[in-house]
Amino acid sequence: MDMPELKIRLPDWLLERLSGDWTPLHGDEEQMRFVISLARENVRQGSGGPFGAAVFDAAGHLVAPGLNLVTSCRCSILHAEMVAMALAQKRLDNHDLSDGGHLHHTLVTSAEPCAMCLGAIPWSGVSRVICGARDEDVREIGFDEGAKPDHWADTLTRRGIQVQRDVLRPEATQILQAYVESGGAIY
Repeated sequence: MDMPELKIRLPDWLLERLSGDWTPLHGDEEQMRFVISLARENVRQGSGGPFGAAVFDAAGHLVAPGLNLVTSCRCSILHAEMVAMALAQKRLDNHDLSDGGHLHHTLVTSAEPCAMCLGAIPWSGVSRVICGARDEDVREIGFDEGAKPDHWADTLTRRGIQVQRDVLRPEATQILQAYVESGGAIY
C-alpha cells in the first residue's frame, strides 16, 4: 500500500510575513495581537479556519506560528495549537519544549483549546497557555469543541502549566464572527 506523506505546509502569505528579522514580542497582549492577526489573515486569505496560535520562548521570541489548516489541508488534527506545538518541537528538535523542565515556552492561542488540543498541551512541554476567545464563543458560532472538563484550566495549573484567559477576548471573538459572515466552513 502506498501511503501519502503528511507535511505541514504553511500558506505562502505566512511564509512571506515571517521572512526577515523578528524582534521579540513582549507581554501577553502583544503576543495575542500577533496571534489574532494570524487568525484574521487566515480568514481573509481563505487558507483555513478562524484560529491562530504561536509558541514563544521566555524572551518573547517567536519559536513557531500556528494556523488552523483543517479545511485547506483536509486534516482534522491541524488545529492552530497543534500546528504551532508541532512546528516548535521540530524547530527545537525535541518532543518536549521544556527540555526536561529547563526551558519555558508559552502557547498563545486566539481561542481556548478544544478537547484534542487540551489533551496535547501537557505533553508538549509548554509552561504557559494564553487564550483569547472563550470556549463558549467558539461553540456559539457552531464549532464542536469536544468534551472538556469544566475546570480544564485548573487541571493544567495542577500540572504546572499557567493559564491566562480572556486576553483581548473581544478582538478574538470578532475574528470568529467575521469567519461566519464570510461563509467559512463550521466543523
